[in-house]
Amino acid sequence: MRQDINRFLNLPVEVMEVMTASPDCFEEKRKQYNSTKILGELLREIPPDALKVLGLIDSDISIPILTFVFGEAQLGGQAAIVSLTRLRQEFYGMEPNRQIFLDRLRKESFHELGHTFGLYHCTEDACVMKLSSTIFDVDRKGSTFCRDCYLAMFSKMQEGG
Repeated sequence: MRQDINRFLNLPVEVMEVMTASPDCFEEKRKQYNSTKILGELLREIPPDALKVLGLIDSDISIPILTFVFGEAQLGGQAAIVSLTRLRQEFYGMEPNRQIFLDRLRKESFHELGHTFGLYHCTEDACVMKLSSTIFDVDRKGSTFCRDCYLAMFSKMQEGG
């Protein structure tokens, strides 16, 4: 992801120390982590010179109104998180496939970062900002931003955030 973000968004990327989500973020009843609580923890650890922070978690995540999410981001904010769990073929009882996993991770990471730049869900099927409710939606959508989302995001980047 580091190389993809750097190459596509032309932004410097630094990898932070591994963080462990606090036990307060885990919801025992659901056996999932609350992604909103993890975003709060990420924000407390964000370096002062960071434009954005993208957290990757190898656990299933959700928000109270949805049974799961692939990721979550602060709309127009600094923090985003993506779960690796449901992006893996193995989660669905299939053989591992590294390329499919990396394609899905790239799409969802760009999607969540797009939200941090103020982008909403897009109606263009080929746009990475298209809403994904299922893994099939992730696989169907494109891996880049449509023209409108691309221009909107880079306009926000020029404004500083």
